[in-house]
Order: sequence, then structure tokens, then C-alpha cells
Amino acid sequence: MRFGLLYHHQVPRPWSADSDERVLRESLEQVELADRLGFDYVWAAEHHFLDEYAHSSAPEVFLAASAARTRRIRLAHGIVSLPPAVNHPARVAERLATLDLISGGRVDFGTGQGSTQHELGAFGIDRATKREQWREAIDVVIRMLTEVPFTGHQGKWLDMPPRNVVPKPKQQPHPPLWVACSSADTINSAARYGMGALSLAFVTIEEARKWVESYYATLVSEECVPIGRAVNPNFSVVMPFLCHEDQETAYDRGLDGAHFFAYGFAHYYLQGEHRPGVTDLAAELAQYGEMAGFTRHLDDATKAQLPPELVARLESLRRGIGTPDKLREMVRAYADAGVDQIVFQAQTGATSHEHICESLELFAREVMPEFVDGREEREQAKRDRLAIPIKEALSRVEVPAKDVSDYVIRTDMEQFPPTPPTAG
Repeated sequence: MRFGLLYHHQVPRPWSADSDERVLRESLEQVELADRLGFDYVWAAEHHFLDEYAHSSAPEVFLAASAARTRRIRLAHGIVSLPPAVNHPARVAERLATLDLISGGRVDFGTGQGSTQHELGAFGIDRATKREQWREAIDVVIRMLTEVPFTGHQGKWLDMPPRNVVPKPKQQPHPPLWVACSSADTINSAARYGMGALSLAFVTIEEARKWVESYYATLVSEECVPIGRAVNPNFSVVMPFLCHEDQETAYDRGLDGAHFFAYGFAHYYLQGEHRPGVTDLAAELAQYGEMAGFTRHLDDATKAQLPPELVARLESLRRGIGTPDKLREMVRAYADAGVDQIVFQAQTGATSHEHICESLELFAREVMPEFVDGREEREQAKRDRLAIPIKEALSRVEVPAKDVSDYVIRTDMEQFPPTPPTAG
């Protein structure tokens, strides 16, 4: 089991002049602490225009700052939005390789299609085509990271002539690939492409077990035709997090943040009506949250008034909030289900920086050692078990050869006439 932290940089109202600066500064201090404590990953989301819910519009900058403050923790994009109107593949490849070099080869490359209408609509992306845009873009990015030179591409969503995209990453053939997943279908797609599954839904232990089994069954089958030049066999789950010696204190400190995250998700992804720069999510949650089940104690009477699937999601929000003993049992259950990494969302809502840091320290001291001891041997056994299926999967990858040795870029000298020599 590996442990990560995911940052959306949530900034609930009311805002002050330094709200964004404070959240970014505190997040970097948390990452620095997590690195010292032995956490394995820091994940940074990419979102645009999502007031309060996610002010993480430049994750590459945040991860670069994290790289400068840390020594061992991996720096993971969770995720880069790949439709070319949001991020041109050449810029993605350049930024990714540069971050990999300055971090000493610590980058993981998570990708996705984008999903909220706020983002897709602003960049002129048709929801019906976003998946095929992602598929074309990820192939181009991988080629840019591995081809010397990149031999060019002409497609439906992107045209680019041959260029040598530099620098190249430290990790060869490229950083590990992940894709955002939120359903059984997307989990299986991740396996077919040989990518790590970054499950961004709040998955119950029972769901996780089924999804993990399906993921690895597909990964070792003939259906797996890797999208990259290497396979990243990993399955992760995400959940809100707060650890304290007393369960009620853990709820006091962490549950409001978890509720804010879930309410913001519903607002932007499912059913909200938003006035940019005006809508106040924090105030709405305070006014209407209890009717939606966002209560301190989810009692039987409240559950009876809500759809069963909503009750399951509300209970999932609480799974990573509790005492070391509770969280230890939870991690064991996910490990037994085959999950490779738990990604904690500690920076949610208005959860205080001090409480997050105390929580990280307590979890690292009381819970993590059980899952770190002997981990290298377990992971090596997994690599040995998957070596042959992965080798067979990579043999199914077709990399078409394209000769561009006669391609020449000619400078227009009429635009730049020779400078006459200076006398003397």
C-alpha cells in the first residue's frame, strides 16, 4: 500500500485578499511535511473557473514548487486535462519532462478528458468529443516524450509538423501513466491501455474489490494494448481524511471539509446553477446541506429519507476520518481488496492547516508503519507476477516508423536580411 495526498486547493468563501496565497503556502508546507513523514505521492488536480471548489489552475507550478521543497515524494498530475484547446500536447510534454528532470525523476503523469461544463464550455470543447480528443492527445504526448525527433502528426483535433521536443524526461521511456476513472467502464479502459487507474469516485471497499479484480483481469488479458511504451499496473482510491485520537474530535475537525468537497462536486458536476464570481457555495451548504444529508451524525431517520446510493456516498465521506485504530482497519480492508494506493484529501473546505499537519503526523506515526514494513518485497512479488503479461502486452503495441530525415525547416531570410559588417 502506498499513500498520497490530493490537492484541489479549495478556498471557500468568505475570501480575503490573501486567501489564495495562504492556501497555496500552507499546501506546500503540508507537502514538505508529508515528504519527511514518508508519504509516497502528492497529487495536484487541474481545474479552471471553479470558484471555491478548486483553485488549482496551474498544477505544474505547484508541483515544481513541491519538487524544490522535497526529496523523495513523487509528484503526480491528477490530472492534466488533455483536450488540445486546454493544453497543447507539445506544452504538456515540455512541462512534464522539465519537471521530471528538476525533480530527479519523481513525476507521475495522470491524464483526463475534463468534465464540467464550466471548463469544457469555456474552452469550446464539445462534451461528445472530449474522449476522442483525449485519445488523440495522449498518443501525441507520448510520442513527443519518446521520439527523437517527434515525426509530426496530422489528426482530427491536432496538426503539428516534425520538431524535436526538448527536453526529454529523466524516466525512460516516460513517466508512469495514469488516467482518471469514475466508473467500471473507465476502470477497464485504464487496464486496456496499461495505465494506472486513478479512481476519483468515493469507492466503497466492496466496489473497490470488484473494480480491482476487473482491472487486473483485463490488464493480464489480450485486451491490454498499452497506450504508452510502458505499463503502470496500479489501482488507487481517493477519500477525505482527518486523523485524531478521539473519533468525535476527528469529525469536528474533518467532516465539514468533506461535506464541502462533496457539495461542491455536486454543484459543479451534477446539478448546480452557478453565477461566476457571485455564487457562494459555503453559504449554500450551511443553508441547505442538512437537507441533503450533510449532517454530523448520519442517523437511521436521516438515512431513511435519502436514496440508498446517496447514503452509501455520504458514509464513504466518513471512511477516512477517525482514530488511528479506525483508519488502520480501513487501510487493511482496502489492502485486502487489492488497492495499491490510498489518496487522501486533507485540504478540503476550511479544514485548518494546523489540524491537517497534526493529522498527517499522527497517521504516519501510528498507522503507516504496518503497511510500509515488508512493502518492497510485496511489490517485487507483484512485479514478478506481472512480468510476463506485461511483456506480452507491450509486444502488441505497434509503433509505426516514419522517416523525416529529409525534413528541413528553412528560415525566411527575406524577413531577416543580413546585417552589414561594422567598419573598423
